Formats: sequence, C-alpha cells, structure tokens
Amino acid sequence: MTATAEPEVAHFKETFDRIRGAVSTFIVGQQEIIEDVLIAICCGGHVLLEGVPGLGKTSLVNTIAQAIDVQFKRIQFTPDLLPSDVVGTQVLIDRDGRRELEFQRGPVFCNLLLADEINRATPKTQSALLETMQEKRVTVANHTHSLALPFFVMATQNPIENDGTYPLPEAQLDRFFFKLEVGLPSHDEFKQILDRTGGNAKPHVPAVAHGADILRMGETLREVPVAPEVQDYLVRVVRGTHPNENAPKSVKQFVRHGASPRAGQAMLAAARARALLDGRYHVAREDVDSVALPALRHRLILSFEGEAEGVKPDLLVKDALAAAKG
Repeated sequence: MTATAEPEVAHFKETFDRIRGAVSTFIVGQQEIIEDVLIAICCGGHVLLEGVPGLGKTSLVNTIAQAIDVQFKRIQFTPDLLPSDVVGTQVLIDRDGRRELEFQRGPVFCNLLLADEINRATPKTQSALLETMQEKRVTVANHTHSLALPFFVMATQNPIENDGTYPLPEAQLDRFFFKLEVGLPSHDEFKQILDRTGGNAKPHVPAVAHGADILRMGETLREVPVAPEVQDYLVRVVRGTHPNENAPKSVKQFVRHGASPRAGQAMLAAARARALLDGRYHVAREDVDSVALPALRHRLILSFEGEAEGVKPDLLVKDALAAAKG
C-alpha cells in the first residue's frame, strides 16, 4: 500500500464502521445484510431486498438514510402507479400571462430512493427506473435531467405472493448490484426487536456520514489492485454460469442464460470492498467467493426444466464457483 493510499483506506474503514454501527443501533441482527447493502452503496450500486413482510426491509433502508444523511424518498409501488409518478412530468403553467411547459421533478430526484414492493407496479412503470438506475439521469420530452450524486435505488419485494404482481424483467434485474434475501431473526434477536420497538422511545440513529463520504469511498475502491490471476478466476466464475461446453453439468441442464459482464463488474467492485474491510489492499479469491451469491443469484435465467423443478440459483452459482476452482 502506498503512503498516499493509507489515509483513504483508513477513511473507508472508519466511515464504513461508523455507518454500520449507527444502523445497528436500531436494526437487530441482519449483520450480513447490513454489510452487503453498505458495500453496494459504496460501490454505487442498487440493491433488491427480498423477504416476507415484516422482516424490517423498509426500516433498514430508512435507517441507512438517516445514518448517511442523504435526501431520502419512498415510492409505494402499486398497479395504478404511472411512469410520470416516478420520474416527473411536464406541467402547463401560467407565468405572467404566458403559458409554458415546466418540468416538475418526481420522487426519483433524490439520493436514496426506496422502491417499496417494486413488483406490484406494471412493467411500463418499472421500466421508468431503467435509465435512472444505469445512467443516473431522466429523459422527459426530449430533455435530459441529471440526478444528484450519489444515487441509489433500494427496492423490496415479497417472494411468496404472486397475486397482483409483475415479475421484474431481466434487463431491470441486471441493473441491481446485489439481490439480498432477508431471513427470519433468531430467537434472541426476536426478543431484542420486541424490546427496541415495544416501548415509547425509539433508538436515535445519528447521522455519521454524508453523500460526499460515499463518493470518496467509491473512489478509494477503484484504486485497489487486482492480480491478473484473481481477475481470471472472476471471469471463469461468471462464464461458468453460462450453459457452454465448460460449464458444470447443473448449469448446462437448468440455465438458459447466464450472468452478464455487468455481473463481473459488480463482483469486482464488491470484492475490492471486502478486501479493504478485511484489512488488505489487494483482492483475493476469497473476496470473489464472498460476493458471488448476492451478485449472481438474480442474473441467472433458468430453463423450463429448471423452473419446473424449482432449482435454486444459489446452488447453480456454487457449482460455478466449484468449477472455476478446478
């Protein structure tokens, strides 16, 4: 590590620990979920949180917004929501006797957007987020409006209820940096949740970082070196999710399309973050392994046979990891 890099690495770890600590003053358990969400935010990525109702997905995003002190907005996705309700629209106004169109910004113009129950909106409305998530901008009536940076989308969805829902298209799933599966709390964590939320006072979540800190952390990540053999291993993992001649047997049988190069970009950025959090200024294979599941599980398109047999993408990703190790 160079002398010039040491202060930036120290800032990264200290800021990350402060945010994680502040979030944990309200959120009980879910340490792995919290860490993965913060890694995605540092890397400039978006997160899809999947879990049954009542597990604190929305509370987690609210708490992170308080800890980072950024402009936060929430959209409750419903079947009657329109694209203009998300990105904004042109409105005819009267100004000094003259009528003219003026763009009124939608809730997407913020730093942290919570898309609650995103799969309840129609595909037309879901697609309104495509440009914002990838390009960090909005185009309405041939005019392009840039979003403030940093910008992140945190979306939630319920995996067990299908009535009145619209599955996200592959193009939109691919724009999510991580897909995280939120599980049930343990017995002790359940009791802590009741203790923290059953009284008259809620724990105070202090603002311990700002948007500029997040942008600075992202710049630090991009400076972490990656050895050619580690990068080669990462490429083998991503390519191993495609049903080609070198793929594992399970992938050939149950996968129709594998992960995209965007998945490799996400894995590389997240692996750099893992390395820094582990006190190293270089990426190891173990870092790639630790981020493979959240980065790849939503990017595999199963074949008809895979869908019929209910194959879990996580098992296929693990097979790809094993094959890449040789």
